[in-house]
Parts: sequence; structure tokens; C-alpha cells
Amino acid sequence: MTSILRNIVFIIFVLAIVTGCSSQHESKSIAEAGKLLANGQLTQATVMAKELLKSQQLSGKEKRELDSILEMCVRIRRDFMLSEQDVLQKLSKYNPQIDSTELKRLEKEGKMDLLTIDGKRTYFSSSVRNLFLLDTTYARLRAQKEGSSIDSFTIFKLKHTSSVLANSNHSGEPVNPVKMKLSYTIRVTANAIPSGETLRCWMPFPRENHQRQQAVHLIQTDPRENQISPVTDLQRTIYLEKIAVANQPTIFHTEMEITSSAQSYQLSPEMIVPYQKESPLYKEYTAERAPQIIFNANIKSLAKNILHGETNPLLQVKKIYTWINDSVTWASALEYSIMPDIPAFVMEKRHGDCGMQTLLFMTLARSVGIPVKWQSGWMLHPGEVNLHDWCEVYYEGVGWVPLDQSFGLQNSKDDKVRYFYMTGIDSYRMIVNDDFSAPLTPSKKYYRSEPYDFQRGEIEWKGGNLYFDKWSWHMEVTYE
Repeated sequence: MTSILRNIVFIIFVLAIVTGCSSQHESKSIAEAGKLLANGQLTQATVMAKELLKSQQLSGKEKRELDSILEMCVRIRRDFMLSEQDVLQKLSKYNPQIDSTELKRLEKEGKMDLLTIDGKRTYFSSSVRNLFLLDTTYARLRAQKEGSSIDSFTIFKLKHTSSVLANSNHSGEPVNPVKMKLSYTIRVTANAIPSGETLRCWMPFPRENHQRQQAVHLIQTDPRENQISPVTDLQRTIYLEKIAVANQPTIFHTEMEITSSAQSYQLSPEMIVPYQKESPLYKEYTAERAPQIIFNANIKSLAKNILHGETNPLLQVKKIYTWINDSVTWASALEYSIMPDIPAFVMEKRHGDCGMQTLLFMTLARSVGIPVKWQSGWMLHPGEVNLHDWCEVYYEGVGWVPLDQSFGLQNSKDDKVRYFYMTGIDSYRMIVNDDFSAPLTPSKKYYRSEPYDFQRGEIEWKGGNLYFDKWSWHMEVTYE
């Protein structure tokens, strides 16, 4: 059983699919459907779950459990869409000799993510694209075929962070403000729900309690009526509703302005005073947080090997940050909802996207008593607008300091520039979240499409959640 399938088994237990049912007969049947899912028999699991849902004897909890099985089948199929023949065909353009033996070698090295679904080897939809990031041979073959490209984003970051450093006194004051107009659209597929039914939509909205994110102003929404969640919500939303019309997409739209600034801290080990370990802040942000932040034996062992006895929090952070930078390659991720133990996946595969790398950093840091909190939203750099995750580290006597693990070490001989993203952040951000898996306002009835992060939004109607295959999203940024 692969690690991904072990994760799917864990999801079943997390969602309480096999426990607590009011009927012993139905409980056994639901458990069997869950086992089919865990074994990759998605078609049989789907048929059984749909048949069980026809029963008039189901409790509300049993219905939710069966809905969760159906939802997980959809999500897994959406992430794993490539057959072995599809992968071989795509890669033969670069390596005409590629065959099944070569694929199995790449799988063994953790460079191709796959599952056996309904008896067939099925590959992650981004596995070919990821291979060019994870394997130097295939990266070279692609460069020979298509040529090398200039990494303009890396050049932009070097120039921008150098400017931030030049303008900062390095104590965290906001500098280099950038005013941006944000236009965000969600388009729900026509006939995704019956005509006349109401769609409920939660869209991202900026947090307003940050020094580096100011002048938040909502310009307009479509529909006009909206509900902005309280400023205290750690995952900030703007809520909208629309009635679906037959054969027409349902479109939700927001326009807003924010001013985002950079921060830079130049810290030294002697500046860091001992933590107040009895404080509520310290206890909260050094705690485990199942299922994503768990101090298991593997995490403890890895932290010990990375730190080699180092006890100063700043130097500990530097060692962890550098180890992940040197050991984990950025690659497109599976949807987080089918990955309950993300740090374990990253440790095993040695690749992951921004949020996956951040969760590994947070788990390692918290496991040795360093307070860290999640932060995420959007990166809004010109030409590089996208979802993004990072975090903040708390140093006693300093406060919360931003850290972007996946942006990593920059290619510079100047250590201030090289380590900028370990104790600083650029001007091109929209902060939506200061936590993960926080409640949304108003409450969501059904299981979220993204149960941990909140960046794209969430959609549901009275009949259930609408997953990402039923709607699309798009952000446009105007720099003023």
C-alpha cells in the first residue's frame, strides 16, 4: 500500500466513516464502502455508496459519511487522471526509449506519484510536469528539446528584496508599499445545480490587522448584497449568494483595493531572549495540531539530525529553513483534502509545494519549542499571481517575523539578500489567513473542498458541496 493510500485510509477514520452509525447493518455496509475506497476500488465504492444513500433508514450522520466517500472518490479521480500510456507518450517526446521499467525506476525514487485505481496504474495529473523539476536528467532533456528560459521571477525578487533591504532599518517597519486593485471572479459551470436553486459562495477577503496590509477597501461585488466576515476571523471571507439559471454559468465577482508593504528583520542570536513558556501564545503556537502538525518519531528524529544540539531559536530556524531549502524541491501538489499527513509525504518524497513545505517547517519548528503560525493568501507579483502559503515565527523580545519557506535562499553572495525570506517578506501579498482549518462565516454546512487552507473560495448548495471540478477562479491585479 502506498503512502497516498495510507493517507486515504486515515481520511476514512478522520471523517468517522466507520464509527458511530445508528444502525449496525448500515454501519457494516458503510465500512465496506470505505474499505473499497481505501483499496483503490473507486467504481465499486461509488456504486455501493450511491445505493446505500437510497435507504430511508439512514441517519444524518450516515448520509454525511456516504457523501464523504463519494466526495473522496471524485477528488482522487480528479488528481489522478493519467494512464501509464499517457505518461509514456508525453515523456517519449524527450526520451524516445522510455518504457515501463524506466517509469518504475522513477516511481521508486519518489519522482512519479501514482495510485492503483480500479486495478489500473494511474498517475498524478501533474506528474510529468513535476518530473522536469525533480529529475536533472529529464530537466536536461527538456532543455535540449525546448531550450532554456530566463527565470525573470528570480531576477525580479532579487531586485525587489534588495530595494526593501536598502529602505529598511531592519526592525520590521513596513516599507516599499504597493497599492493594488484586485479583481477576483468565480465561475460556476452551467447546470452544476438545478435551475432555481441557490448557490452559496465564500470568496477570499483580506485580513485587516496587519502592519504590512493596510487600506483594505471593497469597491464592488456581484451580486451587490454581501457579508464580510468579522475582522477576528482567522480565515477571512466575503459571502455571496446567487440563484442558478439553466444553461448559464453562475458568476461571482469582487473588486477591492489593498496596500501591501514589505518587512525586513535583521536578527542576531543574542537578540533572542528565552521564551515565556507558560504564556498562552507560546502554548498555542508550539502545540501539535492534528492531523497536519504531529510530533511523531520521524519528525523528532529529523529535527534532532538537522539541529545537531543547537538551542538558540534563531539558529534553529536557520538550520531547519536551510535543510528544507536544500532537501525539498518545489513541485505541484495533490489536493490537500486527500493528504491528511502532509509533512510525512514531504519527508518521504522530498518534494512539495509552498504549503507542504510550510507545514513541514512548522512541524519541525514547533516540535523543538519554536512558536510558528500559518499565514497564506495570494502572491501578487507582476506576472506571477497565484495562491501562496508561508508562515510567521515568534521570537521573544522581537515579535512575529514572516518566513517564506518555499521562496527559499536567493542566489546572492550577500547574506542579507540570500536569507531575506527567512526573516522578511516582499510587498506583493494578500493575507487572507492567519490559521488553517478555521471556521468560515457564515458556517459552511458541507465538507470543504479545501479543509485546511482558504484561498480560492468555497461553493455549496442545499444538495452538497461543489468541488473544484465544478467551478473555476481567476485573479487580476492592477498596480497603482
